[in-house]
Amino acid sequence: MSLEQPAPAMVEATQQADGAPAPQTDEAFMRLALEAAQRGAHQGEVPVGAVLVHEGRVIAVAHNRPVGDHDPSAHAEILAMREAARLLGNYRLVGCDLYVTLEPCAMCAGAMQHARIRRVVWGAADPKTGACGSVINLFEEPRLNHHTAARGGVLAQDSAALLRAFFAARRQKGPDPKKDEGPLQMVPK
Repeated sequence: MSLEQPAPAMVEATQQADGAPAPQTDEAFMRLALEAAQRGAHQGEVPVGAVLVHEGRVIAVAHNRPVGDHDPSAHAEILAMREAARLLGNYRLVGCDLYVTLEPCAMCAGAMQHARIRRVVWGAADPKTGACGSVINLFEEPRLNHHTAARGGVLAQDSAALLRAFFAARRQKGPDPKKDEGPLQMVPK
């Protein structure tokens, strides 16, 4: 399983006093995530892109791949964290910021907490499965021992427009015969 290579045009971060990238940089990194999401859409995946930044440099870029990889955990955030952990030689991604075009789900938010992601910046809200405030906010759950900082709504309109266009095209096209979305079929003995 190979991940996308980081975008050739690196975006260098300017930092705020707390070490987090400045807001104008948030938008630049989110644009890279939107480019990754677009590549995913071209492959028939739900267009969600993620960029992982360490010390102001992009070290991992990924898009959703659950369909192509036959892996329900192959969300853009998970794939970017896997690649970053491999590159850094540590499952703890302390000091890393993750940019993702759609509000993370509970699986991805949980993985971010386990990885000790410093900050997640997301684009469009996800009113069905968002775990950063839309449905639940795992980052503010007091019973959990790590709290990733979160900023939502960065380039939200661009992210939402990409998702709307993808699903509108999918509805026009009809169901994909290669993708079984019905009940699980048991293999006969």
